[in-house]
Amino acid sequence: MRDWVLHVDLDQFIAAVELLRHPELRGRPVVVGGSGDPTQPRTVAATATYEARAHGVHSGMPLRTALRRCPEAVFLPSDPPAYEAASERVMAVLRGFPIRVEVWGWDEAFAGAATDDPESLAAELRAAVLAETELSCSIGIGDNKHQAKLASAFAKPAGVFRLTGENWAEVMNHRPTDALWGIGARISKRLAGLGLSTVAELAAADPAELAAHFGPTNGPWYRYLALGKGEAEIVTTPWVARGHSRETTFPRDLTDRAELTGHVADLAGQVAADARAEGREIVRVSVKVRFTPFLTRTRQSKLPAATTDPEVVTRTALNVLGRFDLDRPVRLLGVGVEYTLPGESG
Repeated sequence: MRDWVLHVDLDQFIAAVELLRHPELRGRPVVVGGSGDPTQPRTVAATATYEARAHGVHSGMPLRTALRRCPEAVFLPSDPPAYEAASERVMAVLRGFPIRVEVWGWDEAFAGAATDDPESLAAELRAAVLAETELSCSIGIGDNKHQAKLASAFAKPAGVFRLTGENWAEVMNHRPTDALWGIGARISKRLAGLGLSTVAELAAADPAELAAHFGPTNGPWYRYLALGKGEAEIVTTPWVARGHSRETTFPRDLTDRAELTGHVADLAGQVAADARAEGREIVRVSVKVRFTPFLTRTRQSKLPAATTDPEVVTRTALNVLGRFDLDRPVRLLGVGVEYTLPGESG
């Protein structure tokens, strides 16, 4: 037997949870997001069923746009507590197997396992998740997390795919560089400007040249990814949030400073209450302002001592807001906080 990394990725997770609650909508285009009202401005889709995706609807798309692209779609409000509960049931199923589980979010987890037949193990995991939660998942198999993550995308929907050093070149070399996990469209465009458009070309690039253009860490790292390398360690300790934030997108742009101040104070009070409910202490406060049309700026301030006092958090947030030049309409405000980690002292 040898060690393998598996990536378990739930298929259209949020939509699938909603379809369990609304089985009459199976086979129909469904879009989930906001309050479920596609006529409300500045609300976006959290997810869409495959039937809606066939019409060009995707996560992050404004609901108004989704409505134009797919007028026959059913729009449902987002319900995070339901998705959290469904995710916990799935992770409990995975932990019932002799594997190491590292949760990466509501809809995905990495697993480490020693086996001589990873496909059979993946099939057993898929069957157990489906039987106990009625949710479908796709599983990627790799030598490391990078390979497994990419493999699960090839496995969708409801399949299993192996991507390792043995078939890496065959599967990946002809693909564009943004097919790699960790390289987005912006970096891919810069790489193309250097004549590195495919994974194979990036894998063959000079690390020194990459370092000169992207820095001594990032440059060689991009080549490392193109070679199919990546981290293989599975961390099973529970994930602890480093911070928390709340934000509001306004139905109309705001220009009145008093109104902006009031919203920031409300958001600061909410994140302070959230911290207290979680038993966490705050050490840093940040404020995000998104001006029209889409210019976003963030500023922050460190607290003199860790606290959950809402007055301290609010006063700090308002001081940070005062450092912005509020000379144009504002479409979004956010307040975020950074926590001490368990064992740390503020």
